[in-house]
Amino acid sequence: MRAWIDDFPPLAFVDIETTGGSAERDRITEIGILSIQDGESSAWERLINPGAMIPAHIQRLTGITPQMVAGAPSFAELAPDILMQLQDKIFIAHNARFDYGFIKEAFKRVGIDFRAKVICTVKLSRSLFPNQARHNLDTLIAVHGLQVSDRHRGLGDAELLVQFWDRCIQQFGVDRLKQVVQELLATPSIPPHIDAKLVEDIPEKPGVYIFYAENRRPLYIGKSISLKTRVMSHFSNALSQRKEMKLTMQVKDIDWIETAGEMGALFLESRLIKEKLPSMNVKLRRSKDLCAWQLRTNDAGVMVPELVKHDDLQPGIQNHLYGLFYSRREALKTLQALAKKNHLCEGLLGLEKLLPGKPCFGYQVKQCGGACIGIEPLAQYHVRLLTVLAKFKVAIWPYQAPIGIKEGTSVHVIDHWCYLGTAINEAEVYELVQSGTVEFDLDIYKIIKKYLKKCTADQILLLPKFVPQPESFE
Repeated sequence: MRAWIDDFPPLAFVDIETTGGSAERDRITEIGILSIQDGESSAWERLINPGAMIPAHIQRLTGITPQMVAGAPSFAELAPDILMQLQDKIFIAHNARFDYGFIKEAFKRVGIDFRAKVICTVKLSRSLFPNQARHNLDTLIAVHGLQVSDRHRGLGDAELLVQFWDRCIQQFGVDRLKQVVQELLATPSIPPHIDAKLVEDIPEKPGVYIFYAENRRPLYIGKSISLKTRVMSHFSNALSQRKEMKLTMQVKDIDWIETAGEMGALFLESRLIKEKLPSMNVKLRRSKDLCAWQLRTNDAGVMVPELVKHDDLQPGIQNHLYGLFYSRREALKTLQALAKKNHLCEGLLGLEKLLPGKPCFGYQVKQCGGACIGIEPLAQYHVRLLTVLAKFKVAIWPYQAPIGIKEGTSVHVIDHWCYLGTAINEAEVYELVQSGTVEFDLDIYKIIKKYLKKCTADQILLLPKFVPQPESFE
């Protein structure tokens, strides 16, 4: 009987074996749980049929073969028993995001929203033994003299965690261990492979952060007006949100770039996502196939939308542009949806061929007001068309020249909805203005359009008045 068994709330020391490293793709093959509750300890271990192949290298590591699990129950069959073993206990595992992530995902597949308080023994080891170079389980075995019974098997590795718990109490006492446990439960859990000092250095300032996976592969890029708070929110949400858990399980390193404010962070985020193509961001598309509808009046006096393609597109200069769209397909799909929703004539819109004196198909099924055959006056139809398209209208650039938008001590240089760059003095502004045109980017257009509505008059600088001087904007 362990002397400390009555000193803690119910605990579950957990270890699992799996077919691989992805909680979404791979499956659990074994689970071992050592529970300590109500003054007693108990062991529970089951092989689980993963319903999937067990790779050869996993078989060599764990000793679990397809033959061993062929007759075993599935996770779905064992879910009630596993839930009973874990419910209302502190979930303790080594690199706990892995074990907890797999178990939470497996429960989700059977319709159970499993949540628990989690302690990672990697972090526990780092807290109590900060001078120790490594904290993986093999290191703990060697450093603390843990007795191995069945390495890389569920119950065998769970027993090692209980032994490590014993060693911590022997060296530091129950009260100290309780204190560390409370600290770990009270603060967001930083992924075990991220240096806590690195996270401490992240400033509470606006900017962009980059999460990297193995081999410095960009994993996720985000922005915030408070970098550290936002980064920590990813970690604190990882135990309750599937996407955040998937993200933080893969994070191996973090970089950040400070900006003058939120607008600068948005500009930088948009550019970096397009350049680095991080795997877990919604891809921001480049504007190489950008197009828009432009209303023109034909010889019959009918306003007809014509598609203006990327090479002929000049957003901010051309009038009567509606969109913008990343592809011809998207443009057509949007126009068709608007026609059906608002009873516009698809024949007059050029979406179907009209025969002389004949109504469009939409009129026959009561989806057209009859402008194609004169039932709806053309002037009234035009008013309706313009009203429907109004929210899609591409704004004409409202200035005669480039402008600067002040944000803190920096100035964002903008021309015809294009972001030319950020400057910290007038010489840099002059250089950006003289650097030539920049390709129109739809995401940047949306950012600028949004922020121009918020800007006060003193934030906007008319750049032609500038004479280059090596002075800051402070």
